[in-house]
Amino acid sequence: MSEKVSEAIQHSQDHKIEFVSLLEDFVRIPSISTDPSHDEDMNQAVEWLSTQLRTIGCRDVKIIPTAGHPVVLAKTDSFCSEKPSILVYGHYDVQPAENQNAWSSPPFSPHIKGECLYGRGVSDMKGQIAAVLAALQSIRSQSDLPVNITFLIEGEEEIGSPNLENFLREHHDLLKSDFVLNLDVGFLGVDFPTISYGLRGIASFELAVRGPENDLHSGVFGGVVHNPALVIANVLSGIFDNSGKITLPRFYDQVLSLDEKERQELNRLPMDEAYYLAKTKVPQLWGEQDFSPLERVAARPTFEINGLVSGYTGQGEKTIIPSEALAKITTRLVPNQTPEAVYEQFLEYLKKNMPPTVEWELSYGSGTMAYLMDLSNPVLKFFAESLELAYGEKAVYFRDGGSIPAAILMKQILGLDSILSGFGLPTDNIHGPDEHVHLPTWFRGIEALIYFFNIIDIEYV
Repeated sequence: MSEKVSEAIQHSQDHKIEFVSLLEDFVRIPSISTDPSHDEDMNQAVEWLSTQLRTIGCRDVKIIPTAGHPVVLAKTDSFCSEKPSILVYGHYDVQPAENQNAWSSPPFSPHIKGECLYGRGVSDMKGQIAAVLAALQSIRSQSDLPVNITFLIEGEEEIGSPNLENFLREHHDLLKSDFVLNLDVGFLGVDFPTISYGLRGIASFELAVRGPENDLHSGVFGGVVHNPALVIANVLSGIFDNSGKITLPRFYDQVLSLDEKERQELNRLPMDEAYYLAKTKVPQLWGEQDFSPLERVAARPTFEINGLVSGYTGQGEKTIIPSEALAKITTRLVPNQTPEAVYEQFLEYLKKNMPPTVEWELSYGSGTMAYLMDLSNPVLKFFAESLELAYGEKAVYFRDGGSIPAAILMKQILGLDSILSGFGLPTDNIHGPDEHVHLPTWFRGIEALIYFFNIIDIEYV
């Protein structure tokens, strides 16, 4: 590495206290997007971001309204057509922290305990945004920025990014870049710096089964009226066969299989049966028999009942036949599957298996396709090299089982691939009480970004 890169790394190490303070200031703002009572806090977060972006030398810092919360859009100064252009995605909104009694300290009063900084959003994802700001400040302390960066920081990720698609379509011309850097994912462990090159898609449904007009006395009508709770249980139980496969018609026809090289790469990770048993505390794992636990999570489609309700669920007894039963359902999708096709497959299954004794309705909620980046893309190699320089460990490539709509939308609308990583750990307890970030890992993340922005300048074509 050049002398200017070494000096930038040294600057980041010399200013750790300053960078932690920067993150703490960000975390103190309770920018909860789902609660209208925090709208002013959302605006405060936007203003805070705008100030910080100007501090690191961004020009044209814009606060752009949407139908919901605004988007912060900014570009670094000295844009040059000969430099690589990176679109840095982030979100400034956080999850609620309503169960404050479960926190060891107030969620919006960040504090350090041991090697970790605690507070809501400190990992997801204010810490990741602050790491980019710290890396750019460290580089600028020694030289001009070697890359062009456009920031797109939204305020609705935690509520499903409902206005992001329209924003991308309306501001397409302002977002031209070579690729996206999205740090809203994380590492598999302290010793496993991770790049996620794939995400599963998702489709959500609601199934309602209706029987009698009202709840009925089970002694008077039991045996002559088909119980909707029993119907929905029977029908949903047939979704899987004895080998753990989903029985919806043609469900696997478009599923993109893992090749042998990918299977070997995934299965060298320390996430075997014992790992999942320890994480879940279940007596035994379950799923498709022909695939390892990690393969099932990372690269196979799923069908999950997220909620199931019917009849009386209070204290004591109430001897009724409920009038209806309701199931909330999501499927996780893999490359080549579409939410619309899965809806049709589910509908066909229900038409075949629902008895004529009830009425039923299947509603489609929302969905997004899976994302998969070509492993031969050179920017993955450059980011992996940067992680190895910073952490001293070879980066691992991983297909994440979750869904990030922003990555799909940016591929579909902007035509841009996303580097998906981040400096959080599975133990950070994001969305839960005592969310925290491991500071040694976070500091190394700042260094990795300094390396990356310089490596990409030298090698990217």
